[in-house]
Amino acid sequence: MNRAQKAALASAGVGLVVLALKFGAYWLTGSLALYSDALESIINVVAAGAAFIALRVASKPADGGHPYGHHKAEYFSAVIEGVMIVLAAILILVKAYDGILAPKPLETPLLGLAVNAVATTINLGWAMTLLRWGRAWRSPALVADGRHVMTDVWSSGGVLIGVALVAVTGWLILDPILAAIVAVNILWSGWVMIRDSVSSLMDASAPPEVLDQIAKIIATHSEGAQEAHDVRTRQVGSVIFIDFHLVVQGSMSVTESHAICDRIELALRQEIEGARVTIHVEPEEKAKHKGVPVLLAS
Repeated sequence: MNRAQKAALASAGVGLVVLALKFGAYWLTGSLALYSDALESIINVVAAGAAFIALRVASKPADGGHPYGHHKAEYFSAVIEGVMIVLAAILILVKAYDGILAPKPLETPLLGLAVNAVATTINLGWAMTLLRWGRAWRSPALVADGRHVMTDVWSSGGVLIGVALVAVTGWLILDPILAAIVAVNILWSGWVMIRDSVSSLMDASAPPEVLDQIAKIIATHSEGAQEAHDVRTRQVGSVIFIDFHLVVQGSMSVTESHAICDRIELALRQEIEGARVTIHVEPEEKAKHKGVPVLLAS
């Protein structure tokens, strides 16, 4: 079990603790807004489980049926999580509509708010941790999980303020209206998650800063070549596939050109975590005089 899988499993455990606290807050108050907050926490737990399964699949080595590996399984997890978030938002909207038609008074609101505040604080710390790990390890599943938990934190903060206003003012209609607002926010979060994950499934390129780093590495370690062009990348989970054309003198031997390719590939793998490199060697008449310039040694 690698570190990303352990993080996903821990996320499910944290989610269960938060879920118990939030449903306790709903049970104490009967607040629809707190109910909506608790319902989203159910999705957190299920989503963490989905992320764990996806990470297990993504970690499998390449085989005959999947020669490029199983890394895209992480994006499927993020899509599933986004869909579940949307479904949760719809359920909350239905409950909020019923509450608007027949508002109900809150019970022991102060105690319920205190319990929910504890749950929200736990979620905030965990969301920041997941996002930091997910970005550092280039794990779409962990980033998606972290974003979802962070959305839950913002929703919880709004709910706490809203329920406190209901308790102070006695305006019962605020409770279901607040639940509906939370649902709309959750709906948007789910849409963004689905959109980003589908984009990655379509073989999106590496981020601009990584592309710049790749260009500099190629230019620095390509002594003996004349030019590199048609540099392309695609990021799949923690892996970045890099391919480009390298122009050398037509009279250069296969051994010499292969040595240049080995030097560039080694540098890319050392400096770009998860790099998978493919280089196509071409003779000088194929030069395009564009792309990544390669400076010849003086």
